Amino acid sequence: MTDQTVGECSNPNTSVSEPTAEDRIASLVAEKAVVIFSISTCAMGVAVKALFNTLKANATVYELDRYPWGKEMERVLIEKNGSIPVVYIGGKLVGDTKRVMDSHIKGDLAKLIKDAGAPALLTLPSILYNI
Repeated sequence: MTDQTVGECSNPNTSVSEPTAEDRIASLVAEKAVVIFSISTCAMGVAVKALFNTLKANATVYELDRYPWGKEMERVLIEKNGSIPVVYIGGKLVGDTKRVMDSHIKGDLAKLIKDAGAPALLTLPSILYNI
């Protein structure tokens, strides 16, 4: 009888399991400074993405309804956070639309983005405030 394992390689007949939704989220969040999980038809997601675009944050957006594994990730994210969209900055959960907007109004959001290593405007141009 011969061993079916050679070095670090495993038996080709052994099935490789897909990563769990939790593992996939952790992996995606670890890869980029700013990550937004959204649904392409969600109005709140559009608002959050527009804010990060205005801040020049170069966010990585995952539209969960466009991926075969998206429904399971959506379920996990809603369990953790209560709603979609969900924003992570520097690998840490910032939260849903309300938490993101609250952080922006307090002036903390741009600093979080910059501290995570992503470019961001520290202040918005006055034209955006209609001043």
